[in-house]
Parts: sequence; structure tokens; C-alpha cells
Amino acid sequence: MSVYEKLQALNITLAAVAVPAAAYVMYAQSGNTVYLSGHLPKKDGKIWVGQLGKDTTTEEAKLAARAVAIELIATLQAACGGDLKRVKRIVKLMSLVNSTGDFTEQHLVTNGASELIGEVFGEQGKHARSAFGVAQLPLGACVEIEMIAEIE
Repeated sequence: MSVYEKLQALNITLAAVAVPAAAYVMYAQSGNTVYLSGHLPKKDGKIWVGQLGKDTTTEEAKLAARAVAIELIATLQAACGGDLKRVKRIVKLMSLVNSTGDFTEQHLVTNGASELIGEVFGEQGKHARSAFGVAQLPLGACVEIEMIAEIE
């Protein structure tokens, strides 16, 4: 099954790529490596805010991380000139989770993105990963995730 067939089977429609909110670009390419800037989750068209260990559950934030993965895939599609078939490999995800000092399930939150990337890209979606707890994120977002991918 192709990446596009998998997206369709999961009932995922890729939105237009977001516009940068500050002095950066959504992705940069060096050789065959594409670096995607950190993406924030949206819920009902607004930034999905919250802090894990305070007012957001692991399961809620896992859904937010999944939403970020969809946005990352849309940006990756733009970086591939509109063709996700050019993706050779998802190399790495880095996840920042807005957490209290005693919250320790950042890795479970990040699974929301990792699992979807694996589902969509199969073997090519198996990636290295880091998940960090941070005191705060832009606009109060509950999670921010960036991606590195190799393309043809």
C-alpha cells in the first residue's frame, strides 16, 4: 500500500503547509536530508494548549502529538515537491512536551507521533527519537515536534 493509500485508509487529509510564525522557514534541505521545523498541535483551529502533570493527560497529549505528525507529513510533502513517494526514510523525531517537573511520560506522549509515522511510512518510518520535558512551549502548546527525513 502506498503512503497515499495509507493516509486515505486512515481518513487523513493533509492541509496546506503552515506559515512560519517568526524568523524561520518550515523546512530546510541539505543534500538529501530535510530538516522540518518544530510544529505545534492545533485543536479546532487553535493551538492545543496545556501542561502535562497539571491540566492535560498523557492520552490527550498523545492525540496532540498525532495531530502534529499529520502537520509534519504535510510539510514533508511540500519539501518533496508534492510527492511523498520521494521519502526514503524518516530519520529522527525530536519532541518537546510542556510538563511539570514531576511528569515522566514524555515518551508516551511522543508515541502519538511515532506510531502514526510508522503506520503511514512502514519500514521507512522507523526512526530515532528524543522526547524531552520542558517548562513551557510557544503559545502554551502542550507539545512541539520536529522531524528529520531523507528524500530522493
